[in-house]
Amino acid sequence: MVTATCAEPHPSDPELLDRIRAKLLVGPVLMSVAEVFKLLGDPTRVRLLDALSHGERCVCDLAALVSLSESAVSHQLRLLRTARLVRVRRTGRLAFYSLDDHHVIGLLQDTRKHVLEPPHQQRTHGE
Repeated sequence: MVTATCAEPHPSDPELLDRIRAKLLVGPVLMSVAEVFKLLGDPTRVRLLDALSHGERCVCDLAALVSLSESAVSHQLRLLRTARLVRVRRTGRLAFYSLDDHHVIGLLQDTRKHVLEPPHQQRTHGE
């Protein structure tokens, strides 16, 4: 365990910090969460998720919506599918994609709200 030394003394609760530390993400879960955020760091993939938030679409429709080739869209969808952000439904030779579940929609909507809200005033410690 690393002990931090703060520049200014203030009350600290080591037991509380230990309880919080026990709840922090670790191991495979931490790596999976980081991978999702890494995937969402690409504007093309965010655009595809945004398009899919309006309902199931085939690759050719998604390509038209985001102005990319079907091949490029398929590649991005493969990455999103591996991370369980989207799912595929096949009908014959056609593949239809949709968001995997309500968590993905919530993640997209919550992030949009966060970006659009006005910045908070910076508070001083103790307010």
